[in-house]
Order: sequence, then C-alpha cells, then structure tokens
Amino acid sequence: MNRLTRPEWFFQRDLYGGILTDIASHQIDQFLHYTGSTSAEITNAFVANYANPADPGLQDFGELNLRSALGTGYIRVDWFTPDALPNWGDGRLTLLGTEGYIELRKNVDVGGAAGTDHLILVNGETCKKQDASDAGLPYFSRLAHDIKHRSETAMTQAHCFTVMDLALRAQEMAESP
Repeated sequence: MNRLTRPEWFFQRDLYGGILTDIASHQIDQFLHYTGSTSAEITNAFVANYANPADPGLQDFGELNLRSALGTGYIRVDWFTPDALPNWGDGRLTLLGTEGYIELRKNVDVGGAAGTDHLILVNGETCKKQDASDAGLPYFSRLAHDIKHRSETAMTQAHCFTVMDLALRAQEMAESP
C-alpha cells in the first residue's frame, strides 16, 4: 500500500469509494473483455479491513464473483504486499478454459525470472512460459487519442459505464448486511 505516499482521503471510505470500485473495476473490465460479454451479474461480493485497524475506513481486502452468458469469474484484490516482494504488487490474470489456461504474471515472476509480463500457456498441445514484455501497451495511447478526438478506440463508453455499474453494485452488495 506504500502508506507514506497515500493522501488522507485514501483511508476514508466515503472519499475513495471502497476497494471494489477502486481496484476490482480493472478486473471487471478484463472479465468483460476476455469473455466478450457486454453485461454480467455480480453473484457475491465481500470486503474487509484485516490488517489496518487504525484506519477503520480502509478496506484492504475484497473479492467478488460474477457471471455472464459467456463465462464466470472470480476477482480478489488486496493491499497486502509482502516485504520480500521486489516490487509494488503481484498482479496476476488467469483465464481458465475447457481446454487449458493462460496466466499472466504482470509485475513479477516469483520463480525468479527477471522482468515483468511473464505469460504461461497450458493446453492440449503446449505447456510453456514466455516473456511477453514486448507485447506493447496500446491501451494508453488509444485512450489519449479517444479523449482528444472523442472516439472509442480504447473501449466504448457503454463498456466503461457497464464496468463501473458492476463495480458499484459489487461494492454495495459487499457492504450490505
């Protein structure tokens, strides 16, 4: 979480929106994108403050399940980065299919390989790990283009609204008794 760099509002739930709207919105976006879904349903959501009792407004853990007609997903987010990890977090994306899976280790390979963006592909014919750091990051330049030209090359406005609607619904579900 890198506490010393965080502004005061980061610890106030009513100002930052909660961990599911803050962080899990990105994973909801990925779920919709990779499944090709235009909508989904939140089936379960939970938030907690496990490690920061002095900051009761902070949610340091969150999880949710969602499903669409094209897939199901589980999202877990937290502010727990072990001191031994050589970077700011351990971002992972795992896509499970009926014939295999893909895992992307975005920030670190805990097995010791240098660099970022390690892709693991396992299916009926392949079981390999490869360096994906040269794949490029087109999203950010497309987003800048979209803002300047009022276009939708990074994502559609409808997609963005769907992602945030789902994140807000998950956050509300997690906080409701």
